[in-house]
Amino acid sequence: MADRRAVLIPGRGYDTRAPLLAYVGEALRRIGFGTHEISWQVPPDLGLDRAAPWVAEQVAPALTEPTDLLVAKSLGSFAAPIAAQRGLAAVWLTPLLHRADVAEPLARATAPFLLVGGTADDAWDGAAARRLTPHVLEIDGADHGLLVPGPLARSAEVLGRVCTAVERFLG
Repeated sequence: MADRRAVLIPGRGYDTRAPLLAYVGEALRRIGFGTHEISWQVPPDLGLDRAAPWVAEQVAPALTEPTDLLVAKSLGSFAAPIAAQRGLAAVWLTPLLHRADVAEPLARATAPFLLVGGTADDAWDGAAARRLTPHVLEIDGADHGLLVPGPLARSAEVLGRVCTAVERFLG
């Protein structure tokens, strides 16, 4: 039985079975976490101005049990206020750092968190990430899916780097 619990939060059109969350989930299980995977159907008309309360509504039921870690992709980074309020450690994969409703709660967070993003992602701000936390993995040339140009094996290597960063972050 796992001694720690992580909640995996999808993105918009990027569920927990997609590579980043699937592999990070496996890395977590290998180091002793149980995982709870949130599944959702994002309303097609959900604007970013209404995303934070919608994400909070989707995540809240998963937090009725003791939770040690949140892992979120993109749209899921609107759960940052929850992590900050509850003092939860987190891994934010391609967080929407250009949004104040994501960046401001990260700045208030008391628990450690890892930020992962790519330099070819418009939502990523490496300088802001490094101001927010010492735990940053920035992938040169990676887009919002953390894919890099060239042979697909290079993107698979990125996936491995992300998993290694998560394992190191969680010690």
